[in-house]
Amino acid sequence: MFDTSIFERSRNRMHCNILEANCEKYLKKSKDVFDLTFLDPPFNQGKDYASHFDEMPESEYWKWMTRICKLVYDHTSDGGAIYFMQREKNVEHVLEGLRKSGWTFQNLIIWKKKTSAVPCENKFGLHFQIIAFATKGKSPRVFNKLRIDIPLLVTEKYPRPNGVYVTDVWDDIRELTSGYFAGDEALRLKNGERLHKQQSPIHLLARIILSSTKVGDSVFDPFAGTGTTLVVGKQLERNTIGTELDSANYQAILGRLAGLRESDRITKYRKYYVFTENLNEIWPAPEAIIRRLHDYQEQTQPLDVG
Repeated sequence: MFDTSIFERSRNRMHCNILEANCEKYLKKSKDVFDLTFLDPPFNQGKDYASHFDEMPESEYWKWMTRICKLVYDHTSDGGAIYFMQREKNVEHVLEGLRKSGWTFQNLIIWKKKTSAVPCENKFGLHFQIIAFATKGKSPRVFNKLRIDIPLLVTEKYPRPNGVYVTDVWDDIRELTSGYFAGDEALRLKNGERLHKQQSPIHLLARIILSSTKVGDSVFDPFAGTGTTLVVGKQLERNTIGTELDSANYQAILGRLAGLRESDRITKYRKYYVFTENLNEIWPAPEAIIRRLHDYQEQTQPLDVG
């Protein structure tokens, strides 16, 4: 059996926990309440997963996704948010699933990849994924208007003195491709192959968490994968919990949380958001984070899951 109220038992201290568990079973038993959920499930496109069959009948797959969305909704604080990432071709299914499970649509974010487009035979090449942002209720309980310091365009003569607001088109975050350009951030096996070919970049999760939470809020990732949500949430001083079925991924997450890799440090992106008005409130200064890092170490131990 697993503890059904992890957040409740740790009310007075920050925590970061990963469960080796089925997210649906966990949500049905848990009493935890989340302020933000990042939902990045398997896309049902025939990928080779050790603990999941990725070629479900389409109708069954979307019934499953709708059940997950409803369970997350029931565990979400009033005004809390969900960011549901999917393939561009599944926009209608995503919005329908969110609507049926009670969520209020806010934005359809276009994450335009900085890598090469996927060529198509009889239509335009594919160059983006979608992230549906929705809330429990009409208005978000938290929405921080981030401002970024983007490079000067060739058509511009003078830099913007206060940067620009982040919009619903995110074309400044590079995905971790399966080839050379994945860089040091991608987790790799001893033979050099990627542990997980769909690993989310830390910058993506940093933007989502900064936008829709404040320090001390609770963040959930039902398909934790390689643990990027937890790694970023921990550095931003959010309470985080994830569920992951794959044993290899689970062990990798434990290791990633126990010792922060240089490539996982999000401080390199802080200057990019320097024009955000309340930045010091939502992203504690690095020296403040360092003073509290030791408080997290004991909170990344595996939990008993039945």
